[in-house]
Amino acid sequence: MMNLNLQEQDFLIDKLTESIENTITGERFTTEIANVSTTDLKKINKKNNWLFNWKKEFNENNRQVFKLYISGNFKIIQGLISLEIKEDHVYIHLIESSPFNKGKTKIYA
Repeated sequence: MMNLNLQEQDFLIDKLTESIENTITGERFTTEIANVSTTDLKKINKKNNWLFNWKKEFNENNRQVFKLYISGNFKIIQGLISLEIKEDHVYIHLIESSPFNKGKTKIYA
């Protein structure tokens, strides 16, 4: 993978997304974003009901893949996003909620 000289990104989870919210209790959780690791990728696949090929996305030279998780619980991924930093903008290639956060029976919104 090509080593990109990227600046640290500071993401804000704001009122638009309400952070991560339990759909039953309404409890909200502080969220964090971090780079996806090769260890993470072992459980992010179609067998585990993810829609996209995140391993392929992770291996693209010009992209970074980030995971969204509840603070203090980085092993349970709530969602993923693939970004490419262009000269004048950031391009989102893919974005996906975790399989358990989709549909009528989702755990978190």
